[in-house]
Amino acid sequence: MKWVFWLSLALAAYAYFGYALLLWVMVRLRRLPVRTGQHSLPSVSIVIAARNEEARLPAKLENLSLLNYPRELLQIIIASDGSTDRTAEILREAAPRIVPVILPESNGKAHALNEAVSHATGDILVFLDTRQSVAQDAISELVACFADSSIGAASGELLLEADDGAPSPDALGIYWKMEKIVRKLESASGSVVGVTGAIYAIRRELYTEIPAGTILDDLFIPMHIARMGCRIIFQPTAIARDRIFVEKGREFSRKVRTLTGNYQLLRLAPWLLSPANPLLFRFVSHKLLRLVVPLLLVLMLVSSAAAGGPVYRTLFWLQVLFYVLAALGTLSSSTRRFKPVAIASTFVSLNVAAALAFYNFVSGRNKVWI
Repeated sequence: MKWVFWLSLALAAYAYFGYALLLWVMVRLRRLPVRTGQHSLPSVSIVIAARNEEARLPAKLENLSLLNYPRELLQIIIASDGSTDRTAEILREAAPRIVPVILPESNGKAHALNEAVSHATGDILVFLDTRQSVAQDAISELVACFADSSIGAASGELLLEADDGAPSPDALGIYWKMEKIVRKLESASGSVVGVTGAIYAIRRELYTEIPAGTILDDLFIPMHIARMGCRIIFQPTAIARDRIFVEKGREFSRKVRTLTGNYQLLRLAPWLLSPANPLLFRFVSHKLLRLVVPLLLVLMLVSSAAAGGPVYRTLFWLQVLFYVLAALGTLSSSTRRFKPVAIASTFVSLNVAAALAFYNFVSGRNKVWI
């Protein structure tokens, strides 16, 4: 049982820290820059799928009106996916500033995106969501990346903020910062695995129609672009801002949805686990290993309890203490002010989400619009 404990610990540590360290070494040995140079500005089509977004749409339209990209080169397409509120009416009223695509029935975000893209005329497609606000120069920053002909897609940066607009100070914010460090290192050493769904851009000719019901368009699309031999990069100067959900369980539900999408993608695109995937090693290291960490944690706890001896008894009780801190943070939000409690509860919450994602996938509960 001792080797089970150490192997499980090594894999879990690699998933969260070792992979980032390996990328850091790769960047130190050989950084791949994005080539820049003089080029004419390409035409851009902003694509948004919306469903029952009457509360957010006015602010989103105002946000889009402040973008500093030349108006004659900018097309805005917003698809209403069978909305039952005033979403479609608001979009019609906003024409001709935008191109409204009104779908009478809801067939999911993937279908809405496909329909919206079919109306696009821009050389570059920029995908946004209704919830987040984007910086005035965000489109310009993304588009600048495509001066390099090897770039097929560029991801912007999502900043998670508290209600007062300050960066998130809690452990979830720390986790997100670590995730962005990994993306920056992946970008500097080659290609990012996936993009930020709230803000990313691709060359229009590289768009692959998304299968109905797909949860993670922001992983499906860039992985197909990578398969075509193009590079996927992270552009941290293209910024979108979002609020962390204050409603209990909303942030957790969003994480479960994302992880469920990772499982779903394996069924939709089995080639991702074959040599046909040029980012196979990165995909396994960044996405898949984290899905099995819940199993690794169980194996660590059971094997340390069964191994015997003072060392393994100590390791067992340290794990128990860690889970007690996590439970404390879950039951009492005030205790999360203490960093060890916040880190423990966030880590356990993320892995409970991964376990639930697996259950959702095997039980067929993966039909989520957004």
